[in-house]
Amino acid sequence: MTEDDRRTHGGEIGPTEWLAMNRTGSFDWDLDSGTIDVDESGLLVFGLGPDAFDGRPVTLVARLAPEERVRLDAVVRTALTGGSSSYTAHFPIPQDDGTPHWTHVQARILRSPDGRARRVVGIVRDTTAEVTHSAFVQELERRREHQTSIVERTTQALSRAVTVDDVTAALTGPGGLARLGADGLALGLVENGSLNVIALSGDSLDALNVFRTRRLDRGLPLAETVLSGRPRFVSSFPSLGQDFPELAPYIERLKFRSACYLPLVAQARSLGGMALFYRGRSEFTADERILALGLAAIVAQSLQRAILFDEERELATGLQETMLPRRIPEITGGEIAVRYHAAWSGRQVGGDWYDVISLPRSRVGIVVGDVQGHDTHAAAIMGQLRIALRAYAGEGHAPSTVLARASRFLAELDTNRFATCTYAQVDLASGTVRAVRAGHLGPLIRHTDGRVGQPKLRGGLPLGLATYFGDEEFPETRLDLVPGETLVLCTDGLVEQPGTDIAAGLAALSEAVSSGPPQAEALADHLSDRLWERWGAGDDVALLVLRRSPDPGTPRAPRIHQYIHQADPAGLSDARSAVGQALRDWGMPELADDAELLTGELLVNVLLHTEGGAVLTLEVLPEPVRRVRLSVQDRSSAWPRRRTPGEAATSGRGLMLLDALASRWGVEPRGEGKAVWCEIGPPAAVVADVSVPGRE
Repeated sequence: MTEDDRRTHGGEIGPTEWLAMNRTGSFDWDLDSGTIDVDESGLLVFGLGPDAFDGRPVTLVARLAPEERVRLDAVVRTALTGGSSSYTAHFPIPQDDGTPHWTHVQARILRSPDGRARRVVGIVRDTTAEVTHSAFVQELERRREHQTSIVERTTQALSRAVTVDDVTAALTGPGGLARLGADGLALGLVENGSLNVIALSGDSLDALNVFRTRRLDRGLPLAETVLSGRPRFVSSFPSLGQDFPELAPYIERLKFRSACYLPLVAQARSLGGMALFYRGRSEFTADERILALGLAAIVAQSLQRAILFDEERELATGLQETMLPRRIPEITGGEIAVRYHAAWSGRQVGGDWYDVISLPRSRVGIVVGDVQGHDTHAAAIMGQLRIALRAYAGEGHAPSTVLARASRFLAELDTNRFATCTYAQVDLASGTVRAVRAGHLGPLIRHTDGRVGQPKLRGGLPLGLATYFGDEEFPETRLDLVPGETLVLCTDGLVEQPGTDIAAGLAALSEAVSSGPPQAEALADHLSDRLWERWGAGDDVALLVLRRSPDPGTPRAPRIHQYIHQADPAGLSDARSAVGQALRDWGMPELADDAELLTGELLVNVLLHTEGGAVLTLEVLPEPVRRVRLSVQDRSSAWPRRRTPGEAATSGRGLMLLDALASRWGVEPRGEGKAVWCEIGPPAAVVADVSVPGRE
């Protein structure tokens, strides 16, 4: 409370105010005669002189407002008729100058033996000073509660701020200015001798965008405050143009009446400055100045923590980046995209990694893994393990051998850490993928029609633990990538959220892979944006996307490929529909029905008599007479054989249909398996040969 406040509102009460507060009179009201006797002091309370009072109660309350007379009359009547022995009333009496004087009446009712009210005696007291003082105290308390609320809400909002961006968002985001009790804000940080304004919030403050970054000098009020270290409270905002001519042309565009410029200092270090702008305020009381300085101290402390965090994070991220590959080698026959997101954990860094390794015979090795822990030790182990695994893979070892040696290497580092990973050797020319898994998530495959599968990869123990327990078996699983299909590898940070079943994360990942764009880079961005935002930044994430280049053929000879999984009951129907639709799109609808029927026969034979899926290829042969070639490739070395089914037999007629519908057909060896093919076109001599490889 200021000295003016005390003198004005009763903090220090003068003699006149004391007499007013203690002006007390008495009265005696004879109810039988209807007259009231009031002493001189009492009449003064009611604003009457002795000569002006005629002894009637109605004259005594003549100055009261009509509604106040009605209220006072109701209080008195209720007390008299209700058997009460006393009553009190508090009401204002307007004075000649229009100001109200508050009056307090305390009365005792004297009754006859039969209970009838005969007289009312009491005192009347002027309480104007008391009421005024009480109102001031209430207003002061309200202001203090408002100031406390500003401090509490601002502190709470900034307590969740981690980075400098978080601090600016808390101050300028929804409700930010309301929390500060201001109409505008400017926030600047000192960097390399310049004052960089990192936040402007409030209508019309965009006029100051020209001063976003400039040398730290005394040409502007915020910079002057930073240099002097002293706050500046401006009661007349337009007057700033006299002290700061450079600002003068912009003042008319800034619709404010006052402002305060506050230095931001934490632990004797000048961080920058903050300006608060006001439309309705034209002066700053002592309490308001203290509040502004308190807000500046809170913001400075939050900024200091945030700046330190950002510096530590930059250091940690730089360390992490040195452990990861600087560049991804170019590959033939496909495209690869990688992404890495570090967790928001300050100095702590994780052990997630990815790598792409050029291998002999035009193959490529891909790996995604995670070392246990979130610290620099985990990052260091990750760097060593990545280099070791790269070396073992580059020597041309089988995937199972690569992981067995990597596990032994990790165990020999004499650390308590283990690591998980998935490693695959990919031959993009043939689409063959040989994958192994060490306690890690398996891959996802996006098929050419957008469906997403999760191949079952048999796995071994995590690296390091496998050697410790003497179980270095990492069984290989062979996968086939059809041209246009995509392989997705990631660490668990992309699919796992504390308190949530990882199955929900995998389902979300599958949906995102299916709905994303087909290109590797675009799909990596899509997954990174959607799922990193979904789960937050609680864990590191490594992501690798490999897509085998599509093989559409040419406009004259188009081509499609599709993988049909053995365990997919809808795959056969989808493949038949895809073949028929493709031929209609290519202008060959007359061959669609036969092609769909033969597609079903070739695929059923594979899915029933082999242990894996099949790759279906449909292509148009660019010859003088266009023909359609269907090919179904599987991993079985057993070739089809002709049978003679009986009349009641339900199978064994597949080759008979080939003979009847195909112009020619045959079987070719393909690596570890075979391909059964047929051609459909204009009538020609039917040639069948299942013993001689190759086309006829």
